[in-house]
Amino acid sequence: MDAKFRDVPDKLWERVEPLLPKEPPKPWGGRPRVDDRKIFAAVVYRLRTGCQWRALPDKFGSGATCHRRFSEWVAAGVFDAVFRELLRFYDLRKGIQWEWASMDAAIVKAPKGGLLRARTRRTAPRGAARGTSRSMVAGSRSG
Repeated sequence: MDAKFRDVPDKLWERVEPLLPKEPPKPWGGRPRVDDRKIFAAVVYRLRTGCQWRALPDKFGSGATCHRRFSEWVAAGVFDAVFRELLRFYDLRKGIQWEWASMDAAIVKAPKGGLLRARTRRTAPRGAARGTSRSMVAGSRSG
């Protein structure tokens, strides 16, 4: 394993790899597919740093390629499956016993009405709120 992709530990990769869709056939040839682990490492890096796709370090390859594969995986439900798998792993290892959960949300007025009314056409449906919405769920477990 190449040292530059240690962003995805081997044990995590062993759980994620079987959940990824197989490479589609290329009957007319084409470029070799970028390694799934490399793309997954780019996704993990982007989620940790919050950088833009085009700002990914060169070690991950093209940001456009990473984004395209990420979009394919989202459409295929990969991240839902990864989340469920990691929850199962954690539940077996530590146990998940929620005592309570709390949901909080805030809706604040966006500066200047949220849309630049003079320059853009209204794209939100009639009656839609103009502003910014934030929400969070927090919980606690015993033990």
